[in-house]
Amino acid sequence: MPLAQSTDAAGELRSFPALLKRNVSRFGSRPAYREKEYGIWQSWTWAEAAEEIEALALGLMTLGVERGDFVAVIGRNRPALYWSMLAVQSAGGVPVPLYQDAVAEEMAYVLDHCGAKLVIAGDQEQVDKVIEIRDRLPEFEQMVYLDPKGLRKYDHSTLHAYDALQEAGRAARDRLMPELDARRDALGYDDTCVMLYTSGTTGKPKGVVLSNRNIIETSKASCAFDHLTEKEEILAYLPMAWVGDFIFSIGQACWAGFCTNCPESPDTMMTDLREIAPSYYFAPPRVFETQLTQIMIRMEDASPLKRRLFHHYMEIARRVGPRILDGEPVSALDRVRYRLGEVLVYGPLRNALGFSNVRVGYTAGEAIGPEIFDFYRALGINLKQLYGQTEASVFITQQPDGEVRSDTVGVPSPGVELRIGESGEVYYRSPGTFVEYYKNAESTADTKDAEGWVATGDAGFIEEETGHLRIIDRAKDVGKMASGALFAPKYVENKLKFYPNILEAVVFGAGRETCCAFINIDLAAVGNWAERNNIAYASYQELAGHARVLDMIQSHVEEVNASIAEDEMLSACQVHRFLVLHKELDADDGELTRTRKVRRKIIGEKFDDLVGALYDGSDSIYTETEVTYEDGRKGKIRATLEIRDARVWPVRTPTLEAAE
Repeated sequence: MPLAQSTDAAGELRSFPALLKRNVSRFGSRPAYREKEYGIWQSWTWAEAAEEIEALALGLMTLGVERGDFVAVIGRNRPALYWSMLAVQSAGGVPVPLYQDAVAEEMAYVLDHCGAKLVIAGDQEQVDKVIEIRDRLPEFEQMVYLDPKGLRKYDHSTLHAYDALQEAGRAARDRLMPELDARRDALGYDDTCVMLYTSGTTGKPKGVVLSNRNIIETSKASCAFDHLTEKEEILAYLPMAWVGDFIFSIGQACWAGFCTNCPESPDTMMTDLREIAPSYYFAPPRVFETQLTQIMIRMEDASPLKRRLFHHYMEIARRVGPRILDGEPVSALDRVRYRLGEVLVYGPLRNALGFSNVRVGYTAGEAIGPEIFDFYRALGINLKQLYGQTEASVFITQQPDGEVRSDTVGVPSPGVELRIGESGEVYYRSPGTFVEYYKNAESTADTKDAEGWVATGDAGFIEEETGHLRIIDRAKDVGKMASGALFAPKYVENKLKFYPNILEAVVFGAGRETCCAFINIDLAAVGNWAERNNIAYASYQELAGHARVLDMIQSHVEEVNASIAEDEMLSACQVHRFLVLHKELDADDGELTRTRKVRRKIIGEKFDDLVGALYDGSDSIYTETEVTYEDGRKGKIRATLEIRDARVWPVRTPTLEAAE
């Protein structure tokens, strides 16, 4: 449908307050939000949620929120904070969600950059971070808090309780309602819906301005793609500052009218997931990796009979499960075997994971290891990949049912156009394409051209026969080795992270003769293994440097090398040498983004002595590293790291040109 027609067809549905009004009319008595508190699920219908949002919008107006004002929202996933974003929109403002685990310094940049006049904070921790930096925020005026615990003795001259603000709004309803109606009615399709900040892998985060058109058109098209209705259930547990959560928990939820469920805490998320049993589910690869690690740990602790049953039926599942899921022909005997496996293994395992009712599942954010992806589909879970960005309002490509593969990210989403640049970089344009980077015309022009084409920063190609997009790696990370062979570190890292014992990996090799790697062990998985093997340890550092742990990691690296050697395009990316880092890579130390993406350049610079030792033939190296503790204090950890050589196989394709 042409964009102009869809605008007319949307009619009064040109903003989220308008969608909210429609949902009250159409789905008023259906559940819109749930939250688990003190072990009990509480529920709000669309009609009840609309009343809560309206009261808060009126309350914000009593605090002086004007049209166009930026209002920051900081905290964990809670209905009241989702209502806050809709209330800010109703009052004519622009919500700016921030990562709740961001340190005060990171918050200072975002709050100052957007000029937020008001902050809505979830609890004392977030209030304290804002108070710490308030002297650096010239536009900041007032703050609203949701959870009053610990805040009774604070200065309340500019600090307001969420409930009290709603009551003030209700009290001022007769006076302010005409103005609120005028502001909601004035919202246009091209007005700003939300501003989301990028993760900042290469520098300061950029404020991505997304319009009502961007979010609504994208939500409408993606709901139609997967036939999402008001009957879906989702679990909202990912950071509210991330574009994926905004699309799933606000965009699609408001468009389709389905229910958004908020867990009690991160610690109870898996229990809450099982209780809700969502029909529509999204998780980044790291969540699926962690769940698989927990499964493997449990299997190692299980009885010999259970382990044999698990491995026997998982072998059958990997062979026929995805084919059954895609409706492909499977022999009667295999169907019987798979049905038996469903009773003994797959069904109980899906139930334990909380995936019993998943009709559509997605993963995105970074590439998922094919072995991990295939494992979940083998269980009968309709897990698919999508490819997206904040600047695209998430969706660039999606995998249609029946065309799901681990090595592609699908076909263009409805309304999206794709092309590949001369350098191999992927470009797109769509109704979801962002308006601009706030206060950054130069970066906007570098990313989006006059015709609306956006440079993704990723290298890939479109398959001629299927039209599917294949992503190789980040364009800035893809390069050539000294031999001219293709270097794609993420491809190798994802293969390494398939092993439950490996939490993170960082591969180096651009411009060099060979590839080398840093590896983080998974403390839970390796710690469990150590206990079963009577290996004593007192810290992560001690366990990471244990000789038997290094032997185990070396075997994983060599298995990955054998697999990579079979790939004609990337066989030169085998890991020749590696070391296990003495600390976990951490966002607080600047090594990862808040969405857990590796900051490769920063890691390379910070640990340049370790990179040098990998390439100069050293057997070990002494290093000192500055770390940030949970309370914000700085300290140093010291270690002597062993460097291991790994077995490699002959390289099959020597040059990029030959691969092409």
